[in-house]
Amino acid sequence: MKKLLIFYLLLSSCVSFAQNKTIDSLLTVLNTAKEDTVKVNVLNALSWQSYLIGNYDKEMSYAEEALKLSEKLSWKKGQAKALKYRGGAFYDKGNYADALKNYFASLKISEEIGDKKGIASTFGNIGLIYWNQENYAEALKNYFASLKIYVEIGDKYGMAACYNNIGIIYKEQGNYAEALKNYFASLKIYMEIGDKQGIADSYNNIGNIYYDHGNYEDALKNYFAGLKNFEESGNKDGITASYHNLGTIYLELGKPLLSKEYQQKANTVAKEIGSMEDMKSSYGGLSQADSALGNYKGAYENHKLYIQYRDSLINVENTKKTVQLQMQYDFDKKEAETKLLTDAELKKQKLVRNGFVGGFAVVLMFAGVFFRQRNKTKNEKKKSDALLLNILPTEVANELKTSGTSKAKAFTMVTVMFTDFKDFTTVSEKISAELLVDEIHHCFSAFDNILHKYKIEKIKTIGDAYLCASGLPVSSYTHAADMLHAAFEIRDFMLQRKKEKESIGEIPFELRIGIHTGPVVAGIVGVKKYAYDIWGDTVNIAARMEQNSEAGKVNISGATYELVKEKFNCEHRGKISAKNKGEIDMYFVETVS
Repeated sequence: MKKLLIFYLLLSSCVSFAQNKTIDSLLTVLNTAKEDTVKVNVLNALSWQSYLIGNYDKEMSYAEEALKLSEKLSWKKGQAKALKYRGGAFYDKGNYADALKNYFASLKISEEIGDKKGIASTFGNIGLIYWNQENYAEALKNYFASLKIYVEIGDKYGMAACYNNIGIIYKEQGNYAEALKNYFASLKIYMEIGDKQGIADSYNNIGNIYYDHGNYEDALKNYFAGLKNFEESGNKDGITASYHNLGTIYLELGKPLLSKEYQQKANTVAKEIGSMEDMKSSYGGLSQADSALGNYKGAYENHKLYIQYRDSLINVENTKKTVQLQMQYDFDKKEAETKLLTDAELKKQKLVRNGFVGGFAVVLMFAGVFFRQRNKTKNEKKKSDALLLNILPTEVANELKTSGTSKAKAFTMVTVMFTDFKDFTTVSEKISAELLVDEIHHCFSAFDNILHKYKIEKIKTIGDAYLCASGLPVSSYTHAADMLHAAFEIRDFMLQRKKEKESIGEIPFELRIGIHTGPVVAGIVGVKKYAYDIWGDTVNIAARMEQNSEAGKVNISGATYELVKEKFNCEHRGKISAKNKGEIDMYFVETVS
């Protein structure tokens, strides 16, 4: 689901004739401007306009020129604004450290001269940096500081933007109640001031919350309301996002024809505005819609286009460097091949002079050793790659092979399942060690196969406990439902296994299953015997769900229930206490609705 993140003084960039006309007018003024505060304002305005059209080098150049002149004039207000715009240029180039340095310098000057609006907007920009660094506590701290000032000075645009940004952060943290509260506050203000763009963004953000909770009807209402306001404000990027969101919802509702219709609309507008990100999303949606309609050829063709645009987006910033490296590599390769051929020819002539038969035999022997060694190396590499992929998720393994490291990542919404065998210690004391290990191996191998079917990531086993997660390392909107389908199959397998064991007079294992949904952190731990693991309250609560379950049943938390209640029949069975979370609802899941 495409997210529309709107930040105060860092709005969505879109090229338009009006902006180009504005730049031309500013340049005309600049050519005749004296070395005074007017010129500083023009340079700062040019820096901002350059940001809007995506020319970050010009954005930086104008900001630095404005800063230099305002320092010469000792004009602090101009300095503060130039520092802020220079910070924005560093941010756009991905240099967060220097961006923060400039923002804090701008904030200090704004506080010295009492420019409250400047202080508020800079707090917002600092919050944006921390948001990108996933330092949500600091991001919230700065957004609340910004909101407080906007409320003091009665700046409703600033207030609405802050509420929106605070809502985004709460959503990232999985606090959906607070996220909705702030999105509705933002929507209310945007309606008061008649800001169609802001109204549309708020509706979309509210729709995203409902979508994540599986409340597709309310999500549809908000996405359609967002689309209407995007159309009225002429925001084609927003229109494209709304079409894509509507297509995604209709697919979830089992209406692939409607889904395809809206994804095609999204694709048409995306091509019109030249948005590669939107084209990627729409092709992905079209592929899913075609697949649901049984049009597998169309699904395949659209999936290829999705991959093409996805890879283009990943590589767009590195394309020039890659081409240069490739050209250098090709040149070096040809030069080496030429030298190798020359050396080989000389050696061949020498061998001929010294005796053709003996020389040829030596060459054959050398070639045989070479090819055997090469094949051996190739086979060993295949084995090591296969072993790595058996230990780590594909995406993590590829990152590890490429860079030698893998960064830990935070996931805002995944579903975690814990299972273990009831009375394991008691049962294990009554059977042989060999039979015990064979039975655990048999059961866990079956679990592995079921998880693979639903693209769920096995995390680890600890004795008789089995831990897995759905929705990572690749995000999935169906993570909760996928996990429940897998849990049903695992439960049914264990019930069938119980019958088989009892029929031959052996003691069976009975399985308890616990599931919870929420945020986790995932990554590799250690430097030897790599292990991909997950951490967070979500894991602990899933374990509590398992501990409070009954053998042969699937016990889920209230958070998971909210995502699956439309698709599964669930029975409320009380509450448990969880550290830092208060009381948590528990439900037994019986069947698919």
